[in-house]
Amino acid sequence: MNQAGDSGFKVWRARLADRHALWRVRRAPPASGFTHPPEPALPGFFALGRQLAAGNFALAGHRIEAPNPWLVDSPSTGFLDALHGFGWLDHLGAVGDRAAREAAQSLVDQWIARHGKGQNGGLAWQADLCGRRAMRWIDQGLMMTAGRDSNANAGYFAVLGRHMAFLARRWQSAPPGLGRLEAVSGWLMGALSLQGMADHVDPASRALADTCTREIDAQGAIASRNPEELAEILMLLVRLRTAFSAQERRGPPVLTETAARVAVVLRKLRHVDGGLARFHGGGRGAEGRLEKALDGAGNVAPRKRARHRLARAWHAGLFMGYARLEAGRVSVIVDAAAPPSGPAARRAHASTLAFELTSNRRPVVVSCGPGGSFGAEWERAGRATLSHSTLSVDGWSSARFARAARATGDALTDGPTSVELHRTDERHASALLLSHDGYVATHGLTHVRNLDLSADGRALLGEDRLVVLDPAHRDQFWRVQAEQANAGIRYALRFHLHPEADASLDMNGAAVSIALPSGEIWVLRFDGPGSLSLEPSVYLEPGRSAPRASRQIVIRAAITQESAQINWTLAKAQDTPLAIRDIGRDDPLYLPEPLVSDD
Repeated sequence: MNQAGDSGFKVWRARLADRHALWRVRRAPPASGFTHPPEPALPGFFALGRQLAAGNFALAGHRIEAPNPWLVDSPSTGFLDALHGFGWLDHLGAVGDRAAREAAQSLVDQWIARHGKGQNGGLAWQADLCGRRAMRWIDQGLMMTAGRDSNANAGYFAVLGRHMAFLARRWQSAPPGLGRLEAVSGWLMGALSLQGMADHVDPASRALADTCTREIDAQGAIASRNPEELAEILMLLVRLRTAFSAQERRGPPVLTETAARVAVVLRKLRHVDGGLARFHGGGRGAEGRLEKALDGAGNVAPRKRARHRLARAWHAGLFMGYARLEAGRVSVIVDAAAPPSGPAARRAHASTLAFELTSNRRPVVVSCGPGGSFGAEWERAGRATLSHSTLSVDGWSSARFARAARATGDALTDGPTSVELHRTDERHASALLLSHDGYVATHGLTHVRNLDLSADGRALLGEDRLVVLDPAHRDQFWRVQAEQANAGIRYALRFHLHPEADASLDMNGAAVSIALPSGEIWVLRFDGPGSLSLEPSVYLEPGRSAPRASRQIVIRAAITQESAQINWTLAKAQDTPLAIRDIGRDDPLYLPEPLVSDD
């Protein structure tokens, strides 16, 4: 059986097991109430709640208008997951009036009538979705039960009891990483918060300990290397700590220990404006969400052994495979490790040695980002090397895509096997020397990148080389050269810019000026073979209805000998002041979904 067929069979078998588990738990004992008054873990947004109360659902980049969304064909898998995950209940809770409460209760009742016992194929009963949905239903429990008698609330508590029994059987079937933590967290949250579910606390706690050990390594990293996914995991861990505290119970030690390790990593993956680095399918994160999670994690230090491991990671200059430079309110974060492998490769990006740069409150150089909410083609395009700020050989990514089942995505394969990093910190600057062998098998070439950030953060000096490092690679290089009629192997160095960065060619095309809304001016110059141009690009943000137009700086050249080099500088213009008062925000990170017009 081929890879696509094998993946499709696994999906079919998992769905069959879910339906069997649903049949087994159809008479599971219901919950009888809440052990303590529930509170939302995160505040919703009033404007979005008003739209939802009016029947407008804007989720995962799509919008539908329907009083009963469960009867409407879903425009995408992402929309379906967001709808059945019930994260939008927080927005209705933020409105808090009678109309919003009745809308929320009606939508949950409609879901129970259509999916509460696993009808319609049980597609809404996957373990990660169940865990996510259970947490939201519990978080908004006061809104869900207000103004109703016990008979009216019976269906709600019965289905929550069914969720607990289902998760007890199927939590291990959830996808590794965030999905597994969502399943276990929903199970444990219900066990702690629902009357009559106390027997689930101990097995759910053991499942949590097992999941933390398996999914989060000793350095606080996850296999997908997705920073936003790691932030969501920290939020779940903090919520569980709060739930144990509300019960005046001591949670499993692994809960606090894991949260402490994850918090250390996340603090290194944030740019100076508070946004996360956008790599391997992750976005910048909703405004305030990461801060709340980090505050909840507190300043608990990891145990001695974990501290030693984190110290070794810091000495190597790596956190979850990323290297960081920071000076003068400027941050540079670089993907300095091989792409994820195994199941995580299905969402991985070919972004090795790509970097992002943020100055004060403004992103400057970025990655295109995750395109999954805009369809399969955009998702695939966003994963390619040319969608990241690094060097790419024309027609090739530093890793390739292997066809897999549509439900599981195309896995990244044949990527770099050797990624090297050497860090230098001196008084005048900090520097990273990196390399990867992603083009050795195809072209005999190694990409070597040097990034040097000045101590005041006003200049980033870069050097990118393509070189034949080993005599064993020489035959492959000259073979490809012959196929190109000795015209050279063409390559491009790309700097994708944030949509709010206004770029223009200067000095007769020898430099690019980048004006930020804050008033800062950055200038990019280069030295070496090639031509400089400004070209269209896109900025892919989950939750928007379409990709945002942006620009990219491209330096194109060709390598004809066994080594080629481009030197470049990205520096603040001399008349840019040391400090700028910047209180505006053109990038509305505080909205998780686009607003829907009242028209």
